[in-house]
Amino acid sequence: MTLLDDLLADLTAEGDTLWSAVAGLDADGWATPTPAEGWTVATQIAHLLWTDEVAMLAAGSLTPEGKAAWDEKVLEAIADPEGYVDASAHQIAALEPPALLARWGAARDGLRAALLDFPDDERMPWFGPPMSPASMATARFMETWAHALDVHEALGTGTAPTDRIRHVAHLGVRTRDYAFRNRGLDAPAAEFRIQLTAPSGETWAWGPEDAAQSVTGSAYDFCRLVTQRVHRDDTDLVALGADAEQWLTIAQAFAGPAGPGRDRR
Repeated sequence: MTLLDDLLADLTAEGDTLWSAVAGLDADGWATPTPAEGWTVATQIAHLLWTDEVAMLAAGSLTPEGKAAWDEKVLEAIADPEGYVDASAHQIAALEPPALLARWGAARDGLRAALLDFPDDERMPWFGPPMSPASMATARFMETWAHALDVHEALGTGTAPTDRIRHVAHLGVRTRDYAFRNRGLDAPAAEFRIQLTAPSGETWAWGPEDAAQSVTGSAYDFCRLVTQRVHRDDTDLVALGADAEQWLTIAQAFAGPAGPGRDRR
């Protein structure tokens, strides 16, 4: 199996777990508020399916017709950079639950096919830097996992973390400099040592062993932090060095404006 095959298999598994949590909900269940302010379970799923659909547009942008469709989507985002994503999620969330679920299923299947068909030597456009199919699959896994956390918390259907979250951890490490720049800050010149304990007990590490600054702790807390699903003070993460500590207060593994994060519990 290729890296993309592995990523898509994990994305499918993560989506299937979330699907199982919402497929049998009645209308009240879909309307359950989640930890994201103003977002219900329906809004969370609507956001995931919308992003999958937009990613499919990006993957189709190599043709003239596809590029025109993608450019139109970009212009819509430029017209309302702060509210576009939320507005799209709320609009789709108004669908009847069966229609919402069916559309999400079609988007999941369509994205998988689009990424498998996309040329390996090309990059698809995005609202941030252009992405390879593997990078897009990683980003979609990260978002699916993060929004699933909100849904599971709202419904009380939390599941035990798996080592699939390594994709989120990897993305969180890779986006360190982006998190600084996105806040108008200079990124640290030197790499950090990141050493995390996976759900299985395995150790995952990035960066030089002799780095002057480091972050250690559980991979689960790190992944929740870089997706802004937990407050820094509510994690078991230990930072050595001022820059490493600052990073943990601003980390974000997703493109776009820095989010407000979560309140301390």
